[in-house]
Amino acid sequence: MIDSFTVQHCEHVSRRSFDDVVAAFEAELGNFGDPTIIAREVAAATSPADFESRIRAYEGRSGFMRFLTNDHGAWMARVGENARIRSYIIGNPMVAKTMITHDLGVGLNVPVRVLIFQTATGEVRLAYDLPSSLMSRLNNDDVTAAAIMLDAKLRALAELASGVPA
Repeated sequence: MIDSFTVQHCEHVSRRSFDDVVAAFEAELGNFGDPTIIAREVAAATSPADFESRIRAYEGRSGFMRFLTNDHGAWMARVGENARIRSYIIGNPMVAKTMITHDLGVGLNVPVRVLIFQTATGEVRLAYDLPSSLMSRLNNDDVTAAAIMLDAKLRALAELASGVPA
């Protein structure tokens, strides 16, 4: 099956420096930097409440945790390109649960991806695809309602880090 749908892309064009936006963004995130953490917490949890408590210990102030950071600028420098660009995979299993229990297809788009980059003209942008629009193809009202709440959390984080609305 091949499907088409519309995605809403958001970019916050900041007046802050790349380093300041990155620092503000990362300061709001908890960290799952070690890919074995979730597996260890799943194995150690003795109940759903225990699992939730263990996971919540990794939340940042934003309610998100960082699963992966990809510094594209670092590898681009090795091939002779000067770029300031980082992509992030951020989320929270407890937030994902509010959607994925209604439709497993949600798993394609959570955790979410965020990109911070500096354009050739020096403009710093924080970009993401709006989760509710990514989930829209599922046509599930429960997923949509939960995804709209995720939109608000992501937008608040982006505005805090960038200093501007999209």
